Parts: sequence; structure tokens; C-alpha cells
Amino acid sequence: MNFPDFFLADLELADTTWHHVLCQGLEAIHTAYPEYLPSLIKSEFVPTRHRLFAAFSLPMSSVRYVLVGEGPYPREQSATGYCFMDGAVEEIWSRDPDAGLSKAVNRATSLRNFIKMLLVAEGRLHPANTGSTAMLSVAQNMRAEPEVFVQTMAHLQTNFVKQGFLMLNASLVFRDDVSPAIDAKAWQIVIQLVFQALAHQNPKTTLILWGKIADRLSSIPVISEFDMKISEHPYNLSFIQNVAMQKLFAPFELLLR
Repeated sequence: MNFPDFFLADLELADTTWHHVLCQGLEAIHTAYPEYLPSLIKSEFVPTRHRLFAAFSLPMSSVRYVLVGEGPYPREQSATGYCFMDGAVEEIWSRDPDAGLSKAVNRATSLRNFIKMLLVAEGRLHPANTGSTAMLSVAQNMRAEPEVFVQTMAHLQTNFVKQGFLMLNASLVFRDDVSPAIDAKAWQIVIQLVFQALAHQNPKTTLILWGKIADRLSSIPVISEFDMKISEHPYNLSFIQNVAMQKLFAPFELLLR
């Protein structure tokens, strides 16, 4: 292996079916940009605790959907190695009887809009009324039945994985002192190999691309072989009303235990 041994520990969180692809990707990065991986080791980056390849915990043969994010959250506690799964958020529903979503979810605009979209998709929230007042009774009903409904982000992540979601960031790292474009350029080598492997293993895999990420990945030739679902980013309020996203996510029943 031509890449630094430092990254071998990161492979431990990835299913063994991915090891060859990820090692091949690291070697390809090291060949294309010999100084990149050594400099990355010497810098501070997230995710920490060797969670670089945590998203690959799902066996390759089990992948049915790839949800692609821009990059890790720029905070150590939030960056888990899974796209869109904020590690700083624990409970989804507020314990306050006069509130709906938890404060942490309400502060995370994209997550808040995504949860509301799921509620609309599953028929638990009226699409014409998704404001804070409407959320009160909905959220409290969800909290009142923890044996039925998902309560935490950890539960939600588990449901994603059970449905065959590979929750992948286009750039696997974030650094405060380095342009995200530099890291993204290096990691696109790995992303391309991941897509090539999936195209061979699971050609019916669906890619879910939100916002500008679709443009970012358009230069990868193999991407055209997949079914793609493209929408605005959940940061936009209009995402709640996106009928295509509602139709896509409704069958998964991600809010049920």
C-alpha cells in the first residue's frame, strides 16, 4: 500500500466489502497528489476518532440509495462520517409541552425542513400548515409513543441504514484552514471509485442529490448510469413541499421505530 498507515484505523468502521475500493482510492489520491494525505495527517480535520469511512458501515451489496452531501459539518461533535446526520443533535422532539421540535433540530435549518417533509410525506402534518403551531400536537404525539416513533437522531440514522442508504459526503473531510474545494478535488477520486463499484455491484442504485451537489458530481462519467433524484437543498423552505421528495421518502417510514 502506498498511502500512509494512519488511514488503516479508519477502515475498521467500514464494512469489509468496501476495504478494497477505499484502499484503492487512497492509493489513487496518493499517486495523484503525493503530498495531500501526509499533509492531511498533520492538520486538524473532521470527522475525528477515525470516523472518516464510517458511512461505509453498510455492506456494498446492501446499498440501494446514496444520499450525497457536500461535506462534513465543520464541528467535531456534529461530524460523524455520515452525511446529514448531525452528531450534536440527540432528541428530535421537544420535551417542552409548548414546543414541537427540539431546540437543536430547530437551529439546524436543513434538518428541521427534512423532518417536516417526512411528516408531510407520512400524512402526519398537513402540507398547507407546517409552522410551529401545527408542529406542537404532532411532535408531542410522537414523543408520547416512543415505542412507535423515532425519538433521536441515532434512531433516524439506524432507519436510514436499514433501508439501504449509503450516507456519503462528496468530500470526506473538512478543515478550517483549507479551502473545501481543495479537499473535494482529492476525495472525488475516491467518490468516483465508489460509484464505479456500485454501478457494477448494484446498478439499480438511486442517487439522491440535493442542491449544488448535482453539479459538483456531473464530471464523474459513471454517474449517468444511476437513477438520480435531484431537488433543492433542504435548507430551502420549499423542500418541505417538494412532492417528488415526499413520494420518494414516504415508503421508507423513517419516523417509525
